[in-house]
Amino acid sequence: MSGHSHYSTIKRAKEANDAQRGKIFSKLAREISIAVREGGGEDPAFNYKLRMVLEKAKVANMPKDNIERALEKSAGRALEQVTYEGFGPGGVGFMVEAVTDNRNRTSQEIKNIFDRGGGSLAGPGAVSF
Repeated sequence: MSGHSHYSTIKRAKEANDAQRGKIFSKLAREISIAVREGGGEDPAFNYKLRMVLEKAKVANMPKDNIERALEKSAGRALEQVTYEGFGPGGVGFMVEAVTDNRNRTSQEIKNIFDRGGGSLAGPGAVSF
């Protein structure tokens, strides 16, 4: 239990909800960046992917300020979508999709995750035969 304070009960519930909303908002911000890159611009009238992502953001009640910030960031840096393949324990194949601005850093992080879990990073086409 959370003790005798009404505030601590509310605080605990609010922290859980805020963490969940934060994850959703960061995922939507990445999707906005990808849509701007792949769709060809920041104008939703001409960029269908961006228009769809913005509709998802509105459904999730993402604040307008966060949407505008994501659009500004996406115009300034080059994000790319990469796919890594690997094998986990027992020979189970994994395909990992990531959005990154630095391929080398991301590949090392993915490799470390596979190593910690008892797997290994494989070359392109090893899993998606």
